[in-house]
Amino acid sequence: MSRKKKELPTIENFEITGVAAEGKSLGRWDDLVVFVPFGAPGDIVDLKITRKKHSFAEGQIVRMVAPSPLRVEPFCQHFGICGGCKWQHLPYESQLQYKQQQVVDALQRIAKVELPPINPILGSTQTCHYRNKLEFTFSNKCWLTTEQMRSGEVFDDRNALGFHIPGSFDKVLDIKHCWLQPEVSNEIRLFIRDYAIGRGHSFYDIRNNQGLLRTIMVRTASTGEIMLVVVFGEANQVAIDDVMDAIRGRFPQITSLMYVINLKCNDSIADQDILLHSGRDYIEEEMEGLRFRVGPKSFYQTNSLQAYELYKVARRMAALTGSELVYDLYTGTGTIANFVARQARQVIGIEYVPDAIEDAKLNSRVNGIDNTLFYAGDMKDVLTDQFVAEHGRPDVMIIDPPRAGMHPDVVGVILQAQPSRIVYVSCNPATQARDLALLDTKYRVVEIQPVDMFPHTHHVENVVLLTIR
Repeated sequence: MSRKKKELPTIENFEITGVAAEGKSLGRWDDLVVFVPFGAPGDIVDLKITRKKHSFAEGQIVRMVAPSPLRVEPFCQHFGICGGCKWQHLPYESQLQYKQQQVVDALQRIAKVELPPINPILGSTQTCHYRNKLEFTFSNKCWLTTEQMRSGEVFDDRNALGFHIPGSFDKVLDIKHCWLQPEVSNEIRLFIRDYAIGRGHSFYDIRNNQGLLRTIMVRTASTGEIMLVVVFGEANQVAIDDVMDAIRGRFPQITSLMYVINLKCNDSIADQDILLHSGRDYIEEEMEGLRFRVGPKSFYQTNSLQAYELYKVARRMAALTGSELVYDLYTGTGTIANFVARQARQVIGIEYVPDAIEDAKLNSRVNGIDNTLFYAGDMKDVLTDQFVAEHGRPDVMIIDPPRAGMHPDVVGVILQAQPSRIVYVSCNPATQARDLALLDTKYRVVEIQPVDMFPHTHHVENVVLLTIR
């Protein structure tokens, strides 16, 4: 017979005192730090403890006793449910302060190296409609909110097209309006949803892996071009043509209209054939007169305008005069490499994904850039002492790794190559700080510039300049 779990308490008049990782807030209960979603520093709340460990606890706000003077009214009707934009209840100026502090804390606590004063964070001029890519999921069993379930109403239409509920692979919230992307994204999504229901097309049953309509991906470029990829879970060409033709008729401005027939159990389309319905198989972004082709599988920074600010910071720190050999590690589709190529003698980009390297080469050709070289492969396998001996010791390295940071072998080759300057771009200040500690034997940090790419979230980019000692 299993032991009955002890009922966890509700703490009255609990004070939220700060912000924590993953967009949560925190306060103290006895000797424990308690992490609380959707709180604001200064809130006084009644808090239900939902989880208790030896060193921390987690809780949910059950009643707002006295809201923090910091609080603002969230602008999205889905705030607190869909899992995105967790800081909508905080003023943007406060969000920037917390992101700045996140960078400071990570570098001081983890790196433990000598640091210069950190530059004020560069905020985003657009705090809504700033994303250029969103993906939405179809489900025949939409997530019902607590209010809906308590209402006693019977919901016959359970079809949804929206976002997954955090931590639940099979639960999808039907999104009425999303503030992350330009309005045409909402119009396209709602049209497809309503048209499919009107025609009797099935929404995907995620648990049983069956149904016609599975996911959509919408890209909206800074050039005004639009890409839509519709993913179908059945090879029913008549139904597919019906949906795709209807979309083309309603939205002739879609530059690139494509679809996928994905019969696998997972949603990834990286290994799937992308079929062109109409238009081109790419859209274009523009930056300082450079055109970047973005395909359905391409990576491109999801905040186009702020990506330009980020790349300008990286280029300024690189201090190129036209004579330098630059290595661009984790180059992706070569956006940074091509962006700085005009100021360098040569740029060599390395990236794990072969398709991304093909995009990088294409972007060089499209822009008439002939001083770039790109190589595909695992960074620790490609960037070796032999590679450096063959291609030349870099004067400057620009590094933009994934969230996990750099492999120790890669750090070792960098230390051996000894570029004069390193520009380290990171989406995770914690792993960046770890890598800075590894580089500290030969490099000193001379400038730090946080950049906000994702307003209303806790995510922050950080650019660090290192020079050889």
